Amino acid sequence: LEGLKIALDNIDEVIRIIRGSADPAAAKEALMASLELTERQAQAILAMTLQRLTNLEQQKIEDEYAELIKEISRLKAILDSRDLRMNMIKTELGEMREKYGDDRRSETVLSASEFNIEDLIAEEDMVITVSHSSYIKRIPVSAYRAQRRGGRGVTGMQTKEEDFVKTVFVANTHDTVMCFSNLGKVYWLKVYQLPHAGRQARGKPLVNLLPLGEGERVTAVLPLNGQNTGQYVCMVTRSGVIKKCLLESFARPRSVGLIAVNLVDDDELVEVSLTDGDSDILLFSSAGKAIRFSEDQVRPMGRSARGVRGLNLKADQSVIAMLICTAGEQGGKVLVATENGYGKRTGFSDFPVKNRGGQGVIAIKVNGRNGRVVGAKEVDSDDELMLITGGGHLVRIRAGEIPVVGRNTQGVRLIRLGEEETLVSVGKVVEAVGNSVDVNETDEAPAS
Repeated sequence: LEGLKIALDNIDEVIRIIRGSADPAAAKEALMASLELTERQAQAILAMTLQRLTNLEQQKIEDEYAELIKEISRLKAILDSRDLRMNMIKTELGEMREKYGDDRRSETVLSASEFNIEDLIAEEDMVITVSHSSYIKRIPVSAYRAQRRGGRGVTGMQTKEEDFVKTVFVANTHDTVMCFSNLGKVYWLKVYQLPHAGRQARGKPLVNLLPLGEGERVTAVLPLNGQNTGQYVCMVTRSGVIKKCLLESFARPRSVGLIAVNLVDDDELVEVSLTDGDSDILLFSSAGKAIRFSEDQVRPMGRSARGVRGLNLKADQSVIAMLICTAGEQGGKVLVATENGYGKRTGFSDFPVKNRGGQGVIAIKVNGRNGRVVGAKEVDSDDELMLITGGGHLVRIRAGEIPVVGRNTQGVRLIRLGEEETLVSVGKVVEAVGNSVDVNETDEAPAS
């Protein structure tokens, strides 16, 4: 605009220069030199049409130039004054409030406590695998393809030579796993918190997933879902104390664990099982005795209670196993094994129902040949058993190869032991085949 004003004030000189120039470039150079114009101003003059020379067009240029100078002064004043800028912002926000100030249609939630990480976890069925050495992992059920009858199956877990799979169950990623320790505490893990691994992987040790104390180890792992409502948690200690709690008593988990049973005098939690309230309970002692009584004889108690006497023991005896017998398992068999490598199978029906707190009946003869009882397990003829010695040797046998005999007998040799070697543990080996998995556990002999 300044260039156009200069041209209008010197229109005759501009026309003379343009007419005397050989080309537009020469005219632009001459205008810049004669009227002290910039390149953009000279170019604007050359592009100006003749109609801009009328009085009306000249006045428009004058008015536009004046308005622009005024706007420049106003903007510079705003840039130089913070008060002016704040007043403008306040005015514009007020205008926006008047224009858009209707009620909010969406809800703003400021509390982060309403966020739950579980909402981000997809619900998926998982195969949970636990080994004898307390390694645990989860695998999607889809990893176990369905097979035809008679198939060889697939490997569910790669274990060390001295380890084997003892527990397999299917649970949803939103389900809970309760882990009971030998010190009478219970810990919780969500299935999605368990390590995700392939079929050949060992997983991670539970001691790395739970805040276990010194000398504390996991003795039982129980899966929970929405179908466990109304069930009981039945626990037995090494000294023969038994306790039953409603499952709802453990409905408020804590990250540091909770006391599940009150232990005294260096007692330890040996076994934990879920019951329906109408089962029979069998307790086996290291002295070869067993007692069977109705679950009704153990009333439900609170978490902090110690429990009641389940099996009357002498000073050098301890409980080594607890079996739960339901109405449909009356025809099952019980495997009893002793520290000198002898054992046998006996029918559940051979164990009469008594009142709790007694000394029990003979489950297997304990003498110099057999030694003390180290394990008792419910078995079927097709089950595979793992016998573990104190020297770290493992022998795998079929339960069907062990004869079924009466209670008051010595049994047969299960394993040949080396000098000063004893049998310390017996358990069932679990195989995961196709999409079908079984829940089995192992019995370890507690310290006497």
